[in-house]
Amino acid sequence: MTNLPIDTILPDLRAALRSTGRAVLQAPPGAGKTTRVPLALLPDVAGKILMLEPRRLAARGAAARMAETLGEPLGQTVGYRMRGDAQVSRSTRIEVITEGILTAMLQSDPDLPGVDVVIFDEFHERSLTADLGLALTWEVRGALRDDLQIVVMSATLDAAPVAAMLDDAPILTAEGRAYAVDIRHRDRPVPQGQRYEAAMAGLVNRALEEVSEGSCLVFLPGVGEINKVAQALGPLPSDVTLHKLYGAMPFKDQQAATRSPKTGRHLVLSTAIAETSLTLPDIRVVVDGGRARRARFDPSRGMSRLVTERVTKAEATQRAGRAGRVAAGTCYRHWTKGEEGALAAFPPPEIAAADLSDLALNLALWGAPDGTGLAFLTPPPEGALREAQALLASLGAIRDGQITEHGRALAKLPLHPRLGHMVLTGGTGSATLAALLSDRDPLHGAGVDTQARLDAINSGRADPALSRLRKEAKRLQRFEAGEAGQSPAQQAARAYPDRIGLRRTGDAPRWHLSGGAGAKMEVGDSLSTARLIVALDVDGDRREARVRQALALSEAELRATHGDAIAWQNVCQWDARARRVQARRQERFMALVLNDQTWPEAPSENIAEALLDGIRDLGLDCLNWSPKAKRLRARIAISQVRDVSDEALIETLEDWALPYLSGKRTAADLKQFDPTEALTAWLGWEDSQRMGQLAPAHYTSPMGRQVPIDYSSGTPEVSLRLQEVFGETRHPCTGPNQTPLRMVLLSPGQKPVQVTQDLPGFWATSYADVRKDMRGRYPRHPWPEDPTQADPTLRAKPRGT
Repeated sequence: MTNLPIDTILPDLRAALRSTGRAVLQAPPGAGKTTRVPLALLPDVAGKILMLEPRRLAARGAAARMAETLGEPLGQTVGYRMRGDAQVSRSTRIEVITEGILTAMLQSDPDLPGVDVVIFDEFHERSLTADLGLALTWEVRGALRDDLQIVVMSATLDAAPVAAMLDDAPILTAEGRAYAVDIRHRDRPVPQGQRYEAAMAGLVNRALEEVSEGSCLVFLPGVGEINKVAQALGPLPSDVTLHKLYGAMPFKDQQAATRSPKTGRHLVLSTAIAETSLTLPDIRVVVDGGRARRARFDPSRGMSRLVTERVTKAEATQRAGRAGRVAAGTCYRHWTKGEEGALAAFPPPEIAAADLSDLALNLALWGAPDGTGLAFLTPPPEGALREAQALLASLGAIRDGQITEHGRALAKLPLHPRLGHMVLTGGTGSATLAALLSDRDPLHGAGVDTQARLDAINSGRADPALSRLRKEAKRLQRFEAGEAGQSPAQQAARAYPDRIGLRRTGDAPRWHLSGGAGAKMEVGDSLSTARLIVALDVDGDRREARVRQALALSEAELRATHGDAIAWQNVCQWDARARRVQARRQERFMALVLNDQTWPEAPSENIAEALLDGIRDLGLDCLNWSPKAKRLRARIAISQVRDVSDEALIETLEDWALPYLSGKRTAADLKQFDPTEALTAWLGWEDSQRMGQLAPAHYTSPMGRQVPIDYSSGTPEVSLRLQEVFGETRHPCTGPNQTPLRMVLLSPGQKPVQVTQDLPGFWATSYADVRKDMRGRYPRHPWPEDPTQADPTLRAKPRGT
C-alpha cells in the first residue's frame, strides 16, 4: 500500500482518541485522510465507524477506495448509505454516509447503539447538516455516550474554534504531499461585454495548448455554465476526451470522469463537487473560473435563491491544490493578480445564509426549538430561525414551539418540510410532484408550466433524468396520504401556501403572492395569462422574483384546499395615490384580495385610524400649522414637558391626533386640521401648568404689561420699547435650562435699536451710543444716563419741557 502523508500522524490520532475521545484533524487535499483514517481506527473499536461526507459522489468514491484497499467488495467491511441508495450488510463496520443520514439516526436512536466513532469529513465546507450533526452528536456524547469518539477532519478550516467548542480537543496536523503549482493569472481583466463562458473557453484552450502533459480540471459555478463552455470550446486536441462532472449526473457518467484515462488525457468540466474528497487521477492542470454558486435565503420573503459569487481565498487554494497532487502542475486563474486581494478569506457557513426550515424541524424534534444548549460553531440567525418556525407552524408541524405528531411524521421523510407536508396531505400523485421539486429541472428551458414536466415523467419516456425521478417518486409513494383526487396545483398549494399568486391588473404578467412578495413571468409563456398560480420555483430576486416553475390554480381549487383560511375582512386603509382613506370589504386569502367591495357604513373611528397612515405618508406638513399652533409646539419644545419633534409626533399620532380626526378622510381635510386644540388636550392640565411656568406665553415687563413671547424661531423672543425696561437689572430667562430671552428693543418709532440676550451688558456698554443717537431723534423721550436707576415708561415729556 502506497505511503500517504496522513500515515505519519495516525498513531497520534489513535492515541488522542484513546485518551480524550475527540480530535480535530487538519490535513490538506491529497493527504489521504478520507480513506486512511477510518481504516486506521478500525482495530481500536468493537462497533461501527460512521464517516460523514457532504456529497453523494464523494461518499460512494471513498467507500469504494477503502473496500478496494481491503480487497473486498462494497457492502462487506466498508459500505455506504445515502437517501435512496445503500450498500451495507450485517458485517459492515465502516459506513460512509451523507450528512442527513446521521441526523435521522440520532433522532431515531439518540445513543447511536453499535456506533463507536463518528467522523465528520470535509467539515470546512460548513454544510448546515454537518453543523447540526456535530451539535447533536456532541450533546449525545455529553449526556448519553461518554465513550463515543468524535473526529472532525478539515482541509482549510481554522481548527482552533472547532477544538475549543469540543472542550479543547487535541489538534493534529498532517503535512500534505503537494507538488509545486505554477499559478498563472490573467494579464488584464476580461474585456467588458465578453461573455463569461466564451472567456473561460478561451482560457481552457490556452491551458490545453500551453501544457500538453496530464489531464485538465476546470471549475465552473453550475451545470448551465458547464454546458455553455463545452459548446464554446470548439474542436479539442485529438488526445483530449471531454467529461462533465456535477452532482445530478448519473453515477456511471460521474465514474467515467473520475477514472484514469486509458489513453490521452481528460478535460473535466466540473462544479465545486471536485474541490474536495474526490480523487481525479492524472490532473496536472486546473482552470479556475473564479466563481461559486451558493444558496441565499431571504427570511423576510421566505424565499431562497442561488447566487453566483466570487470564490474565496480558501476555495481558490483548494482548487489550485488539485493540480499538484500527482506531479508539478499549473493553475490558470480567471482573474488578475491585482483582483486577488479583494477575495474573502472563507466561504460563509451554510447556516448563516440558508433556509432553516429543516433545521428548525429537527431542533423541535430534538426538544431544543431555539438550539439553546447545543454546540453550534455558528449559531442559527434569529430572524431566519423565526421565519422557519413560522412556516412550520403554518404547516401544522409545530405548535407553541413544540413538535406535533404531524411534525414528527414530517421529520421522518427525506424531504423538505414543505414537500413532506404535501406528500402527507396531498394524496395520490403528490410523491411524483415532490420528487420533481426536490431535484433539478429535467426540462430546463421548456417554459414555466410544471404540468409539462409531470406529463413527461408519467409518459414513461426514456430519459436518464426522468427515470431517476420516477424511481424517487416510487420510493416516496408509500408516504402518500390525504384526500384522493387532488390536482397537482392543489397539492402544490399545500406545500407553498405563501406562494399562491394572484395576477395584478395590467398587461404585464405579474402576480402578487400570498406571502406578500411579488413575482413575474416572461410575456408569452403558457401561464402568463393565468389569474391564479402556485409559484414552485422562483429566483428569489429581492424586488420581484422571476417564476421558473408554476402551476395554474383555479379559484375553486384554492377554496377546496385553503377554504378555512379565506375570509371577508372590513378594511380601511390609506390610498397614497388617491390621497384619501378607502373603506372596502375584501375577501382575502393571506395577502391576496379575491373579492373587493365598497364599505359605505365604515365607522368613523376606523377611517380616522387609517387617516393616521395618511399623515405618516404625507408628513406633518400636511396639517394646518397655524401661527398659534406653531407657537404652542415651540413652547412645548422649549419647556421639554413633551417631545414634539417630527419623529415623536408621528410615533404618538394615536395619542394626540386620532381623537380630533373624526369626519376627515382626505389630504384636503388634513390641510384644514389645526393641531392647536389636539396638542392642548394631549398635554393635559398638569403638563400645561408646567409648560406655563417653564415657557410662559408672556413676559411681564417692569411696567407690569404682558408682552407675548414669540417661540416660533427656536429662540424665545419679545419685542418692546427700550424705555419700558428701564430699571431691569437682570436679563429675563425661560425654559428649564433658563434660556435668555432674545429682547428686541424698539425706538419710540417702533424701530429696532438693539437686539440683546444680555440686558445688563447692554446697559453697561452699547446703551451710551444708543442714547447719544436717540436723544437727537426723539428729544421728548427720556434717555437717562443710568437706565438701571430710571423708572420704566411709555410716555413722552410734555411739549416745552
